[in-house]
Amino acid sequence: MTTPLNYLRSIRLMAIYSALSIGLFSQPSYSDQWQDTLDQAAGDTVYWHAWGGDTRTNDFISWVGEQTDSLYDVKVQQVKLSSTSEAVTQVLAEKAAGENTKGAVDMIWINGPNFLAMKQQNLLHGPFVKNLPNAQYLDLSIGSAATVDFTEAVDGLEVPWRLARFVFIVDSDRVKNSPKSMSQMLTWAQQNPGRLTHPVVSNFMGTTFLKQALIELTPDTSVLQQEASKVSFEKASAPLWEWYDSIKPYLWREGTSFPENEAIQQQMLSDGVVDIAMAFDPGAAAAGIASGLLPPSARVLVPSEGSLGNISFVAIPYNASHTAAAKVVANFLLQPETQAHMQNIDVLGSFSVLDTNKISHQHTMAFSALPTSEALPTLVELGPTLLEPHSSWTELLKQHWSERYSQ
Repeated sequence: MTTPLNYLRSIRLMAIYSALSIGLFSQPSYSDQWQDTLDQAAGDTVYWHAWGGDTRTNDFISWVGEQTDSLYDVKVQQVKLSSTSEAVTQVLAEKAAGENTKGAVDMIWINGPNFLAMKQQNLLHGPFVKNLPNAQYLDLSIGSAATVDFTEAVDGLEVPWRLARFVFIVDSDRVKNSPKSMSQMLTWAQQNPGRLTHPVVSNFMGTTFLKQALIELTPDTSVLQQEASKVSFEKASAPLWEWYDSIKPYLWREGTSFPENEAIQQQMLSDGVVDIAMAFDPGAAAAGIASGLLPPSARVLVPSEGSLGNISFVAIPYNASHTAAAKVVANFLLQPETQAHMQNIDVLGSFSVLDTNKISHQHTMAFSALPTSEALPTLVELGPTLLEPHSSWTELLKQHWSERYSQ
């Protein structure tokens, strides 16, 4: 029997899909150049190398493959990574071996430091973004979020597909006075010893925790947008290490061990081991509640001055075996219908990368009809987006943390 909640969700989804022309995805007319790309891509399989640590993201990628297979005869095979560097290493090895046309990696969900490394070594295909039909829905003006990755100009070498924001997740039944800054986090930890932790710093989320603290605590954030030198790093990071020296004894297990990743930390929150978790997805709390992985009392907490944010990109290696098919998949990710489906909290809950001023009224209505949740923050509630530091700061943070605190 259909429950009232499921009934309401079905009504909302019907509104979404009925607003999007004929079927879920309409078939517009294409330029001859793009039609050639579609013809060349037909029958191919795109090997999309992507971090495999999130079930909902993996399911979304599977859904993408189902849609592109049906629409364009292009299949998607996710190659699940524990670290993006695995795909970069694969491409580097192929280049060293002289394999410049039949590479095993067709597309990568790439992060800033690895994008910079591949760009500097000419390991990326492109520029190609402006040639994608759905690029019309992006803000590609100079300096916009879709054109910069960790302070590095994208230069048309990668395609945005989802927004990311660093957030904390708290159990609101247990945390009544949530810390609103990293300085307040220290006070809270001292008052609640053992109830706070973070993923190990070798993990992306652990590094992000340090970067959030660095941005809030350093006196001059402008230096973080430049490549780090020994002098600038030591000066800018000094308040961070002073803060961490103070908070470490009050962490779970007194900071002698850490969860491997955000998923394990969120499970610790659910089990009542800690009271605060973290994610790089504003929809993580709502998604965790819906899947039963987090308690109904889980809520997103964003520092009052904002939090780190960036756009997730996909890139195509210079030697991809199925370049045309990878472009078809990348273009599909920018389809307004795809972005609305992705933003649906029942699917993924990631905010769209599209410029709302460039999409149609029908598409705007589709986004407005999406399901909501008490645990899903609005864009206003997320507050300001803090810029990611230059990628050079990431490795230095990991290195210095390891030297100072590893047992």
